[in-house]
Amino acid sequence: MTDILHAVGSALYLSAAMGWEILWGLILGFTLSAMVDVLVSKAELQKLMPDASPASIARASLLGAASSSCSYAAVAIARSIFRKGGDFTAAMAFQFASTNLVIELGILLVALMGWSFGAAEFVGGPLMIALLVLMYRRLLRPRMIAEAREQAAKGIAGKMEGHAGMATMHKHGSWRQRLTSAEGWTSISHFFVMNWSMLWKDIAIGLLISGTLGALVPNSFWHAAFFTDNPLLATLWGPVIGPLIAVASFTCSIGNVPLAAVLWNGGISFGGVVAFIFGDLIILPIVNIYRKYYGLRMSLFLLATFYVAMVISAIAVELLFGAFGAVPTVRDADIGRAAFSLNYTTVLNVLTLLLAGWLYLRYRRTGGPTMMREMQDGEAEHAHEH
Repeated sequence: MTDILHAVGSALYLSAAMGWEILWGLILGFTLSAMVDVLVSKAELQKLMPDASPASIARASLLGAASSSCSYAAVAIARSIFRKGGDFTAAMAFQFASTNLVIELGILLVALMGWSFGAAEFVGGPLMIALLVLMYRRLLRPRMIAEAREQAAKGIAGKMEGHAGMATMHKHGSWRQRLTSAEGWTSISHFFVMNWSMLWKDIAIGLLISGTLGALVPNSFWHAAFFTDNPLLATLWGPVIGPLIAVASFTCSIGNVPLAAVLWNGGISFGGVVAFIFGDLIILPIVNIYRKYYGLRMSLFLLATFYVAMVISAIAVELLFGAFGAVPTVRDADIGRAAFSLNYTTVLNVLTLLLAGWLYLRYRRTGGPTMMREMQDGEAEHAHEH
């Protein structure tokens, strides 16, 4: 009994320690994300993505990176773009960028694992989008698009529909006016709390899984699972197994980062980490939403093409970064070793907690809770109708 309690305590402590290590990055990332959400108007995205041309795909990727959504909201926005006449391939590019090329993800990767991982994500992301575009040009048939559009037109609810609706609402005034006005900062506070409400469960689950694995699973197991004694096999195997681990962990977006750190310390390849982070768009709950949005045939097509693009782009990133000597040689991702001590992390946490407190108070005093309840009630009503 004592051993069990000690194991549980170790897992919970490591989970809390990792949460403390990444807290300032989360708050800073969500604040910057909320500012981008307010500054960048995405109300008529479909008009900017009429086809799968390079210009349209580039706009979709940039707007997706600026939208900074959780995976569920990104999928809902992509369906909205497609329903309103946007190109399907461009909508998928937007969806991927919206969850894997965002500010808060980069901040957390750099803070927890180092600059190489943050850079790899932003190099591998566009590469994966390019691979998807090439595959869709060759494999996606007009009949499949027509079937998917017919299914999408039914408006079957998935998840985070209300959040997606808020993200694409019309915004008034110039971006400077939205940034410098009281109304603008009220909107920023609302988006800040909305982002937390979307992701706190995934973050908590990710931390608990990471803490449990980090505390209880010996490195010898990870080394065997990732073939660390065979560098060539490890380079190929990491990107193959990475997305599958993401599917098994079923956390999404930035909730994956703490577990990525545990996997890296355990021996998964550099490319395996990249593929694992990308895997949030093929977890089973999201594949089921694809089925609701676009039909079974298209959902299986998305699952297969996403997975293939994740594996190939992650291997390419590993080879590219390896050629420039940018792959870390020491596996020392910070997973809570120096937590709760007086260091720069504590100072940054205190400062960002003050910022978060101010934004939350502004949210409370400006009708935020009422807006959130109405949004959630609308989601529940929509789901009930279908």
